[in-house]
Amino acid sequence: MTLETTDILIITSEFPPQPGGIGNHAYNLALQFSKRQYRVEVIADQRSITGDEERDFDTALPFLVTRIKRTQLRSFMYLQRIITTRKRCRTASHIIATGKFSLWNIGFLNVRKSAKTMAIIHGTEVNFKSFFLRKSIDLALKKFNTIVAVSNYTKSLVAHINRTVVVIPNGIDVDQWSPKAAGQQPLKGQPSLITVGRVSSRKGQLNVIKCLPELVKQFPELHYHCVGIPTEAEDFIKVAATLHVASYVTFHGSVSDAILKQMLGATDLFVMLSSESVTGDVEGFGIAILEANALGIPAIGARGCGIEDAIYDGHSGLLVNSDSTKDFETALATILSHKATYRMEAKKWAQQHDWTLIINQYLALLE
Repeated sequence: MTLETTDILIITSEFPPQPGGIGNHAYNLALQFSKRQYRVEVIADQRSITGDEERDFDTALPFLVTRIKRTQLRSFMYLQRIITTRKRCRTASHIIATGKFSLWNIGFLNVRKSAKTMAIIHGTEVNFKSFFLRKSIDLALKKFNTIVAVSNYTKSLVAHINRTVVVIPNGIDVDQWSPKAAGQQPLKGQPSLITVGRVSSRKGQLNVIKCLPELVKQFPELHYHCVGIPTEAEDFIKVAATLHVASYVTFHGSVSDAILKQMLGATDLFVMLSSESVTGDVEGFGIAILEANALGIPAIGARGCGIEDAIYDGHSGLLVNSDSTKDFETALATILSHKATYRMEAKKWAQQHDWTLIINQYLALLE
């Protein structure tokens, strides 16, 4: 059967309109396949209480989304997902699993041999600290025909399973993140720094805050903006107060896409000093970096995680050790001294990750 007549089934642990990098990735995969006239279906959970948000979102899509209804018993949702997946797999020729439960679901499901299966791994779901969970994911991955990692770092996390892993980086819709689509609004700070993402150990906001006492000596008007769900914001605010830099930090919480683009357009530098959490939560790529790059905003990011693939070191930004204030200070001064060049290179780098280009790598694997 040729790809032109193939059904593509995507089973994902996250999906818009709710936030999440895995969901963003799955949505763009489905959208790009659909634009090429392939029949696509997505299986995803209902994450809002009423399901109204999902229904409104799904209605406007050019492909089918089957939602697993939210229930008080999480185990019942898992069971429903397994049953629904088993049923849909009977007719799909290509099956893509993304997110930890989806990997288990397809890996251990008795999928018919004619169906081609692909696992997409992002980071945390292949970095469990529990031996049992780690082993179960390893066994599930070995059942797939193809394994795709979103970064070389993520690929390194499964090197021990002795399987070929293809690296395909995350993508963005460059048109949605063009400077013309953004506009600007005043943003405090000279320079102004920004991190976009859930306020957490993994996203690295605390690492930036720890650098501020030294940074403000060289840049006394600097201000750091944190945008995203404020999961650990209260704890980080206390640390900032202890370090006497609370006045240099603002936690904005979640904002709309329109406001986010305006804030990014007005900032000087995107920062993501991600680090691994105690539970093994890691940064598999850093798609928000590319979105900022598309607006001409260079980035400083941490080594030792997927951000190494998201930043073209020395061009779209600079990579530093997440726990080195000196590295960060030097990188900041370097980019600000060559701001025009870094802005231009950041845009070029983002354009290389447009989904219209990235999808071709997936199509080549499916064919």
